[in-house]
Amino acid sequence: MSVFINTLLLSFCLFTSGVISASEKAIDKHEGIEIVVNINKADIEELDTLLIGVGESKAQAIIDYRNENGKFTTINELANVKGIGEKLIEKNKNRIKL
Repeated sequence: MSVFINTLLLSFCLFTSGVISASEKAIDKHEGIEIVVNINKADIEELDTLLIGVGESKAQAIIDYRNENGKFTTINELANVKGIGEKLIEKNKNRIKL
């Protein structure tokens, strides 16, 4: 019985190391992709998924602000949105497009 368990554990370790290695390669393969979000056109899902630190409620706040005040003219105008601060803007400045 212990031989069976040892064999099973060894097989599991060998299998998972290959999976981990493959997933690391997949991540490296996509490093060069540039993520850009047009905050004047993006929907809630795009804002939530593509911007760092933005969840559904902040994404909805961005859309509500945009609907009430018109298109954003500068990236820093995002600071007028409830829940969006300078740090969040700084984290996403390379991802945001007007």
